[in-house]
Amino acid sequence: MNDEYKTIDNIGQGVYTEKRSKFLAYAHPVNSIEQIKDLLANYRKQHYDARHVCYAYMLGPERLDFRANDDGEPSSTAGKPILGQINSRELTNILVVVVRYYGGVNLGTGGLIVAYRTAAALAIDNTPAVSKLIEEIVTFSFPYVMMNSVMRVVKESDAQIVSTDFENTCEIKLSIVRSKAEELRNRLKKLSFQ
Repeated sequence: MNDEYKTIDNIGQGVYTEKRSKFLAYAHPVNSIEQIKDLLANYRKQHYDARHVCYAYMLGPERLDFRANDDGEPSSTAGKPILGQINSRELTNILVVVVRYYGGVNLGTGGLIVAYRTAAALAIDNTPAVSKLIEEIVTFSFPYVMMNSVMRVVKESDAQIVSTDFENTCEIKLSIVRSKAEELRNRLKKLSFQ
């Protein structure tokens, strides 16, 4: 189980021109479908006079949530080449939008694929890739008398405290690297039986 994934943390831009058609590309770090929808709506509004606003995205550390959209271009000539650039760099939590202003000359399917692929690559290459840790939240409830023991386990496991609630029953939420989450749960459970 890998504890890291690759993404971007800044917006990258690229411009590609072919036979008077202009392709404006934008790579964004994203964390949700709602964020993607907002960005797409903004690009459609900002480039209301553009012929096509094509895109692809990838979400989640396992890279299982993705989509490619041709926005009226011939099937698989825009979204797939954009997604291909995301995949070739093994990125996730990324949206790449390519806006096309038609220049009056048809590029053909091969020309479109090259243009969208190149524009997407330029945008992605103009922002550095970063590695991020995949973390999991562990929640544990315990009586107040166990506080010292719980805090010792937290410190020894390098977990980060997300939130605490010390009312009637104490509850602590911890963030820890995914591969160590089960070990932390087991250590905390053992405290209950001491």
